[in-house]
Amino acid sequence: MDTATVARFEASRNRLAALAYRLLGSAADAEDTVQDAFLRWQSADRDYVEVPEAWLTKVVTNLALDRLRSASVRRERAVGAWLPEPLLDGDPMLGPADTVEQRESVSMAVLTLMERLSPIERAVYVLREAFSYGHAEIADILDITESASQQHLHRARRRINAAGNGADADPAAARRIVAAFVEAASSGQTEQLIALLTADATGLSDGAGLGLATKLIRYPTPERLAHALRNGFKPSAAKRKLAGGTPSMHAVVVNRAPALLVTLGDRILGVAILEIRDDKIASMHSIATPERLVRLTEYWRRRAHDAPLVESW
Repeated sequence: MDTATVARFEASRNRLAALAYRLLGSAADAEDTVQDAFLRWQSADRDYVEVPEAWLTKVVTNLALDRLRSASVRRERAVGAWLPEPLLDGDPMLGPADTVEQRESVSMAVLTLMERLSPIERAVYVLREAFSYGHAEIADILDITESASQQHLHRARRRINAAGNGADADPAAARRIVAAFVEAASSGQTEQLIALLTADATGLSDGAGLGLATKLIRYPTPERLAHALRNGFKPSAAKRKLAGGTPSMHAVVVNRAPALLVTLGDRILGVAILEIRDDKIASMHSIATPERLVRLTEYWRRRAHDAPLVESW
């Protein structure tokens, strides 16, 4: 391809990656999908491509749907150890953030709930809510009717609305929230931690930080979550051995939400993402599977860091 043709694709790369990430919940899969789209662009008869952006959007969406429908992906997610891949604030793969819907579409709560949608419902929801496509455009992208697009969106919204509305967080707000969370979790007092949680607070962990990366660990009540956090934050020689040293803890923004990052040197050991509602913690998603932290670690290493909340745990 000539330089202009490559440049035209590259101008759309970040938007396409943001689309693929929302559809797949995986940065690694999103990158692979965009690269596959580039190969399609390379071999296409571009004289017949009237609107490159629309053509590329259709290709990426359908490549992502093929991945969601693949047997290997269904097996991986059916095992129950799968959580969406977290992204650090400033990562271009997070995509547009102008509207509440766009910001919520990359929250851990919504990305996790989207696993309950069919692939086609997920695609309609993302194209409409995060990228503001009309139903006629969505129908063309997915080869469905406009009425089918509207029905899929209605069903998707009904399920996604169960996530509620999380509060946006800037770095300063995240630091305050996470500092209070760490102080309460480290106090050894379950009551102090429960006071920070909503009455219906829940938690999900991939179990990897506990050496239990076989299925999701669910904490269905504030009491269960608080008990697990109290025990988890209690330092011990065994935990430090499992971590490979003495970790530090940082307050950051991940997927538009306050998060606690546990690091050892320049390596991320795990992240706990907090969804906030009515100034309290409504849910926590804890991820420590190394493969899910590759891109997060890459962006963490690129940026300057605030002083850790906990220098040596």
